[in-house]
Amino acid sequence: MNNDEVKKAISHLIGTPYVPSVKAYISELTGRTRVVGVNEVSTKEMDPNRIHLIGDDNNCIASFQFG
Repeated sequence: MNNDEVKKAISHLIGTPYVPSVKAYISELTGRTRVVGVNEVSTKEMDPNRIHLIGDDNNCIASFQFG
């Protein structure tokens, strides 16, 4: 699944509260094993298959980034 397909598959999560179990859900939907949750620390190595969840002030999912 390329990044555009991933965006389409998980776009319905934007605006929903972040809970740690959403990482497993995203992995199941996309086949990507590296999902970094809101406010989690990750390495700086570039991994085009990694999905970063970006949260807002209310701990809701605001966007996604790849790398």
